[in-house]
Amino acid sequence: MGRVKSTFRKSTARGPGWAATTWNPSPWRNRMALGPSGCRWTRIHLAVPPEVSECRSRPRSGGTAWASRTPAASQLRRMAEKLWVLFTRSMRTVRSGWRRSSTRRSLRNRSGRMVLRRPPSPALVLPAGLPAGLSLPALSKHVGPALPGRSLLAGRRPIPCSRRSLSMNPVVPSRIRFAAVALCVAAPLFLAALAPTPLQGQGVEGEVRITAEPAELRLRVGETANLRFTARGPDGNPVDVPLRVVGPRNAVRVGEGEVEALQVGTHQVVATSIPAPGTDAPPASAVVTVEVDWPELASLEVGPAGAEVLHAGSTIRFEARVRHGDGSLRPDPEVTWGTPTPEVVRVDRFGHVTAVGEGEAEVQGEVDGVTHVWRHRVESFPAVELEIVGGEEEVRTGDVQRLLVVARDAAGRELSNLPVTWSLSYLEPSDIRAPAAPGQVRDGRVVADVPGTFTVVASAGPLQARHAFQAVPRGVVQELEVLGQGRQDYVRTTDFWVFEGVDGRDYVLTGAKMSDGQAFVFDVTDPSNMVKTDSIQVDARSINDVKVSPDGRYATLTREGASDRRNGLVILDLKDPAHPVVATEFTERLTGGVHNAFPTDTHVFALSGGEKYVILDVEDIYAPRIVSEVQHGDCRIHDVWVHDGIAYSAQWGCGVIAYDVGNGGWGGSLENPVYINSYIVPDGATHAVFPYHQESSGRFYLFIGDELMNRQGLAWAGVPGNYQIPYDPETGEGGTILSTRGYIQIIDFTDPSTPEMVARYEVPEYGTHNIWVEDDVLYQAYYEGGLRVVDVSGELMGNLYTQGREMAVYRSADPLGYVPNSPMVWSAMPYKGMIFFTDTNSGVWAVRLNPGPRPVM
Repeated sequence: MGRVKSTFRKSTARGPGWAATTWNPSPWRNRMALGPSGCRWTRIHLAVPPEVSECRSRPRSGGTAWASRTPAASQLRRMAEKLWVLFTRSMRTVRSGWRRSSTRRSLRNRSGRMVLRRPPSPALVLPAGLPAGLSLPALSKHVGPALPGRSLLAGRRPIPCSRRSLSMNPVVPSRIRFAAVALCVAAPLFLAALAPTPLQGQGVEGEVRITAEPAELRLRVGETANLRFTARGPDGNPVDVPLRVVGPRNAVRVGEGEVEALQVGTHQVVATSIPAPGTDAPPASAVVTVEVDWPELASLEVGPAGAEVLHAGSTIRFEARVRHGDGSLRPDPEVTWGTPTPEVVRVDRFGHVTAVGEGEAEVQGEVDGVTHVWRHRVESFPAVELEIVGGEEEVRTGDVQRLLVVARDAAGRELSNLPVTWSLSYLEPSDIRAPAAPGQVRDGRVVADVPGTFTVVASAGPLQARHAFQAVPRGVVQELEVLGQGRQDYVRTTDFWVFEGVDGRDYVLTGAKMSDGQAFVFDVTDPSNMVKTDSIQVDARSINDVKVSPDGRYATLTREGASDRRNGLVILDLKDPAHPVVATEFTERLTGGVHNAFPTDTHVFALSGGEKYVILDVEDIYAPRIVSEVQHGDCRIHDVWVHDGIAYSAQWGCGVIAYDVGNGGWGGSLENPVYINSYIVPDGATHAVFPYHQESSGRFYLFIGDELMNRQGLAWAGVPGNYQIPYDPETGEGGTILSTRGYIQIIDFTDPSTPEMVARYEVPEYGTHNIWVEDDVLYQAYYEGGLRVVDVSGELMGNLYTQGREMAVYRSADPLGYVPNSPMVWSAMPYKGMIFFTDTNSGVWAVRLNPGPRPVM
C-alpha cells in the first residue's frame, strides 16, 4: 500500500487560544507549495503557508522541520520536533505490535498484503507495511471506526483533542492510544511554530483605509481608463497591503490599474483589503462608481425588419439599425417611432406599422436626437386567396411542424413577400386546467408543449387561413436503474472520462478539487463493483477537466493553482490504463490556469489563463510542440470543442465563437486558424458548448450552457453559506446546498453565416454544467438538478423541458457524500449502453435506462 500524505490545518473559529483550537485533517500540500526547490519532504507532511520558505535539516526521525521567520516561535518549534520524534517512534511500535493484537482476526492476506475486513466491534485496524511516521488522518482513509464516527476519520469534521475523543475499544493496543495522544499534543505546537509571518505591510498598526484615483469614472462602452487603489495607514502614507479589486463581470473588466466599460449603466468597482491571518480587524474597502454610456451615434437607419412589402390592410414590424462612431452596432436601441402621414400608416411604440390606406407613407425613428425617415408608396392588397400547405393532423408534444402560406391573386398566380401574421389558439383536454404557453408559432413553424387541440391561423391583409391538429403526449419516459457508484467522500470530484483501455477493460479517469492535485483511476468493467486502481498527483490545487484521446493513447489533465504558477497541461501515458504515468507537463504559453482542453488523436486544444487556446501537436506525447493559438479579442474563454475541423469556443459574454482549424471551408488549418462567426447568447455566461449534427433532420445544432453560480434577484435565491466544504459542527459553517441557475441554449448553426437561436432546455431553480449529445439524446449535468436525459430528436423549437422530452432524471443524493445529500452533477457521458456521470459530492456513478422504444420521428 503506497504512502498516504496528509496535513493538519489550523481552525480557530471558536476563538483565540489553544483551548479553543481544533485541527481539521485535509489532503497534503504538494512539496512545491511548501518551500523552495531542493527541499525534501518526507514522512509527515504539514501544510505550511508560502511565507515559511526555509528548510532545515531533516530530524533523525525522518520528519521534516521548517524554519519560521518568527523568532519567538523557536522554542515551540524545538518542542514540537521532539514530540514528533516521539510520535513517529510510537507509530513504529504500533506497526510492530499490531501483529500481536487480537484484531488480526479481521484481516486476510491477498497478494502479500493485509486487507481490512470490518471487525464485529469497533476497532482500529492497520494494514501491514505502512511507513513510520504516518499521520492519524492519513490512517483514517484506511482503517475502520476508532474515534467517534467514521466521518470524523474521513476528514470531514474536526478532531478535538479531548479524553472522550481518544477513548477507543479495549482491543486497540495501548500504543495506538499513546500515538493518538502524541499526535494531538504535537500538532498544535507544530502549527504554532509554523505560524505564518504577516505579509509586508500587514502588520500595520491602526486603521487602514483605501483611496481611489479617480474617485469616480464616466466612460463609454469600449473605453478604458486608469483606476488606481492605494492602501494607506493612519498617517496617510501608503502601506503595502494586498487588495482585491472586483467589478460586475458583464459590465466592466477590471485589469491591472485600469478598467474597461462593457455595458451601459451605473456600476461599482470595489477594492477590499486582505487582513493579515489571525487578525480581528475588518477589511477596509473603497467603492468607485463607474457611469457607462453608449459611444456617440454615427448613423441611424429605420425600415422593415424583413423582406415583406407593406400593402393596404397589412402590418409589418420595423427595426432601427444604430451604428456608433467606432463601427459597432447598438443592440436593442430605444427608438421613438412616429409618422407624419397618419392617413396612410399608423405606427405603435414598438415599431409595428399598419397601412390603413393607399398613398405616400413616411415612418420616422429617432435615437439620441438623430432622426431617419423611411418613405414608401402603399398599394392596394393584391391577394384574393390564402391557403396553408403542409402540417399533420396528429403530432406528439415537442414535434415541430413547418407550415407554408400560399397567396394568390385574382388570376390564380402565387404572390411573394406578403406580410403574414401567425397566431395559435388552444382547446385543452378535460384533465388540463389553465395551461401556460401551450405552444409556439413562428414564421410558419409551430410546436405544441402540452396535449390538446390546436388551431394555427395565418392572416394577411383581409385574408385568413387555418390549420387544426391534435397533440398527444410524447411518451418517452424510461425507468432509470442505478448500476453502481465509486464513492469519493473526501475530495470534490470534478470532470471525468470513461474509455476502453488498450487492455480491453473499461476505465474512468476523474479530476478533483480539494485534493491538492490528485486525479483518480477506476476500473469500471463491472460498474456494480468499481475499483479504484490508482491516483496521480501533480502540482496543482485543482484538476478541473479530464479527457482521453479518441484512440485511448493518452489523457489530458488541466490544472489550476500550481505552486509556481506555471499550471500548464499534464499529459498522461495510458499504456497501462490502470496505472497512468505522467508523460509530460507542458507549460509553454500555458502558465495561467488551464481550465479545459480538447484532445484529438494527434493534437490538443488547451485553454490558457481564460484568454486563449493553444493548439499542440502531441503525436509524441513526451515532446509536444506548439502549432498555433487563438485569442479572440478581449473575450474570456472557458471551453472549446472541435467538430469536423471547426473549433467552437464558449467565451462568456462574447458567446460562442467558431474558427476553421482544418475544415478548410473558410481557408483555415491547424497552423492558421480562420475566424468564421460568433453568436452572443442572452445571459452573457457562456460556459460550455457541444456541437451536434442531427442526422434525422440534417441540421447542425450548438448546445450552449450557462453557468451562473447564484440566484440573485429571484424568488428562490438559495441558502447563504459555503457549499464547497462539509458541515463543521464546531463552527456551524459549510454543508450548504448549491444554488445555481442557467439553461441550455440551442443554436441552429446549419448555416454558420446566419446562426439562429431556436430552442432551449431550461429547468427552473437549477443551473447547467457540462453537456453531452449523442444519438439524438442530451445527457445534461444540471448541478443540483442532477443527471437529466432528454430526447432531442427531430427539429427543435421552444423549451424542451415543457414538451415532455425528458426521458429520465436522477438526483444523486448520497447520505455519505462529501457534503451529504447534496447533488452536484458535474459531467455525464453515455458509454456501452450505460450512462456514467460524476457528482462533486459523491464521486462516480453508473446508471442505465431500461430497454424501451426509442423516439422515432
